Amino acid sequence: MTGLRVEGVYKVFGRRPNEAVKRLRDGAGREDVRPWGTAAVIDADLDIASGETFVVMGLSGSGKSTLIRMLNGLLKPTAGRVLLGDDDLGAVSASQLRSIRQRKVSMVFQHFALLPHRTVRDNAAYPLALQGVDKAERRQKADEALEMVGLGQWGDSLPHELSGGMRQRVGLARALAADTDILLMDEAFSALDPLIRREMQDQLLELQQTLGKTIVFITHDLNEAMYLGDRIAVMRDGRVVQVGTSEQILSAPADDYVAQFVADVDRTRVLTASSVMRRPAAVAFAGGGPRLALRTMRDAQVAAAYVVDRSRVLRGIVRDADAVAATRAGQETLEGLIDDSLTSVSVDTPLAEVFAPAAESPLPVPVTDDKGRLAGVIPRAILLEAMVPADTSTPPKGTPTADQAAVPAATDTDPADAPGTPADATTAAPSAGRATDQEVRA
Repeated sequence: MTGLRVEGVYKVFGRRPNEAVKRLRDGAGREDVRPWGTAAVIDADLDIASGETFVVMGLSGSGKSTLIRMLNGLLKPTAGRVLLGDDDLGAVSASQLRSIRQRKVSMVFQHFALLPHRTVRDNAAYPLALQGVDKAERRQKADEALEMVGLGQWGDSLPHELSGGMRQRVGLARALAADTDILLMDEAFSALDPLIRREMQDQLLELQQTLGKTIVFITHDLNEAMYLGDRIAVMRDGRVVQVGTSEQILSAPADDYVAQFVADVDRTRVLTASSVMRRPAAVAFAGGGPRLALRTMRDAQVAAAYVVDRSRVLRGIVRDADAVAATRAGQETLEGLIDDSLTSVSVDTPLAEVFAPAAESPLPVPVTDDKGRLAGVIPRAILLEAMVPADTSTPPKGTPTADQAAVPAATDTDPADAPGTPADATTAAPSAGRATDQEVRA
């Protein structure tokens, strides 16, 4: 598979593009260089990994469509380099560029670009005809691609016999039939009705799980970007202002522009449990006994502890009252004391699906990884706080940050360091710190 790199790329349209680039590098703005040309892309740097779905998002005029046209050589950068694997698209010969487009890069356009006089099958097979593939093989690969997009029975039809969504599927099948490593999609679903558009998004995700292609998807729709992208680049006035996962962009917008862009997003469907979970205040080993569990709860000043086995797999919780009774009775194990009825969620669970278990439990919801190991917990207060959009404004001097305000001034010891709590039994989220509300206090 092949990745893409964009290194210091500028694209200026006009009479003196090189002069415009020189002034932009010296600190001039987009409007300042208008006498010399229109700066469509300014100093773009991107590294798109092989097999990644990378979304470029921005409003009209942000430069995203110009950028994607440089990724397949339709436009040459005024300055900088676009690297497809080891090939510099701005430096290769015309014949090399044609070969790259035929064999390494496919493109799906917004307006289908189907040949009206050719059948659906022939449209899907068209890139293979340009590659010189024989007719029988072209037909076979085209039919396979049409099956992938749900149009296996429409191969003999003409484009005008299909709905808009079906014609867009033919465009996608044409790109798949070419079997290139890289798939460029420029506002590919923007002309579709909302319901059909969502069906196409779902189908693209399903295909990507099977094919693992490098996809660059251009859109002005934030929800589409959040839904499809492994990572997202946000563009404004020709510049890339932020690159990150949907969670990173939603949780920590780079500036006010990005914050306003994401203000109306349903955060509970984008953020996952791993992005808001906190370190549990008390964790006890299943084989440690009730006395050790009590010490862990005492040091953390909580009334219950999460119980894990030696592999850190979550077994349930033990409450202080049960541990006290067992200690008085001379019991040396936690057998019969572990309550396994507490519902856990996985690290990838959207926050929208955490509210139900959080409402049903008096304790923070435990979060587990793909092996069932305890990764963190989500207190109800943190869950509610996560719904509030991030504030990118600068607080007055001396104002404590949210993290500072969340930590009691008298707290000197991290609960995770309490005796009986394994140092590696938990994994805090990037924003994780001390527990904010005595997580398992009765």
